[in-house]
Amino acid sequence: MTSGGFAIGLLLALIAFFLYRTLFVPPLAFSEAEPLDLDREHALHVVAAVSDADTCEGNTVEVLTDGRNFYPAELEAMREAERSINLEVYIFWAGEVVDQFIEVMSERAAAGVRVNLLVDAVGSYGMAVWRSGLRRFRAAGCHVHFYHPLTPRMFDRINIRTHREIIVVDGRTAFVGGAGIADHWMLPSRGRPWRDMMIQVTGRAATALQGIFVENWLEASGEALVGERFFPECEYPGSTRVLVINSSTRGRSSHTQILHQLLLISARKSIRIVTPYFLPDPIVKEQIVQAGRRGVDVKIITVGSHTDLKLLRAGGRRIYGDLLEAGVDIYEYAPGMFHAKMLLVDDLWSVIGTTNFDNRSFTINDEINLAIADESFCGRLSEDVVRDIGNSRQVSLEEWRHRPLHQRIYEQVSRLVERQQ
Repeated sequence: MTSGGFAIGLLLALIAFFLYRTLFVPPLAFSEAEPLDLDREHALHVVAAVSDADTCEGNTVEVLTDGRNFYPAELEAMREAERSINLEVYIFWAGEVVDQFIEVMSERAAAGVRVNLLVDAVGSYGMAVWRSGLRRFRAAGCHVHFYHPLTPRMFDRINIRTHREIIVVDGRTAFVGGAGIADHWMLPSRGRPWRDMMIQVTGRAATALQGIFVENWLEASGEALVGERFFPECEYPGSTRVLVINSSTRGRSSHTQILHQLLLISARKSIRIVTPYFLPDPIVKEQIVQAGRRGVDVKIITVGSHTDLKLLRAGGRRIYGDLLEAGVDIYEYAPGMFHAKMLLVDDLWSVIGTTNFDNRSFTINDEINLAIADESFCGRLSEDVVRDIGNSRQVSLEEWRHRPLHQRIYEQVSRLVERQQ
């Protein structure tokens, strides 16, 4: 064999190995564990320990439903920035909304505020060629880096994306949730704007989120952000305790996966799964089934026909049967694209952030979530859940059993890339 032939063979072998590792190796998940008594204070300490969470006291939290509420709040907070503005986003797409963000961030940078923008190189791929916007942004003194760019030196990490959506202002106020920065969260696009939510948090949890931003900024830029500009000393009058769960998968499991599974097996009364992309692995699916069988009131609210990922939705619909037979209620959002993400358990525990109920969020992507054990906060989120159910179509077992053949075929096709969805 010639040296050229050997090199090609070696390259093909490496590609085959990469595809095998990413497409077919099953994720690591626990199928048996001792449930927690979620009403006890001890449960919070256990959840924090096993998910490696920062337990942050002294916070205020506010739910911001839909782009008409969270974008103005984010822009207003940035307008008042005095020291720093840090954004880590999966989606940062050119349009009217991004123009507003660039205008505000550029103005603050010109006023001496340190402005950093970290965007995922795949999720915001168009930005890399959006030269006029980048030039304007950098000319104002803003700093921009791309997370895991599509280059040969990133070959071993190219499948790991940052799916986080974080904004931190002055190290004191932060926004986290499912929404990136693009027009479809604010302006109608072939229907209604995307249904989504963000959480505004002021307090020590914002400091923890700042530290999580610094982690990926360091990897992308080589610069460590420290000091008073980013981590000011101050008092916080809030009373809400927040667990900040940083999920950076480097193996076959993640902190966010442990968190979600532990809450699922510990639920006694109710589970509300709110996610646009519902395609759990077999073990997580079985934990939801078992919850339904032991009498837990389980409701799943997910995307309907207005989805941006039809193959993933087909994969999720393939497993509806076992869930419906176990008494789980499944609702598909009808008015438009549904993108909210949260898990509510026993009217007490709330998990909100960027994690979807799919393999990519649980075992591949960098994600960020807040966990809060607070009845009033859970009740506020439940108001959105009730409203979403009212705007959704419930799926019946009879309907699912009689779905057309072409849907069944499409569902089976989704198996080929299930690990990557």
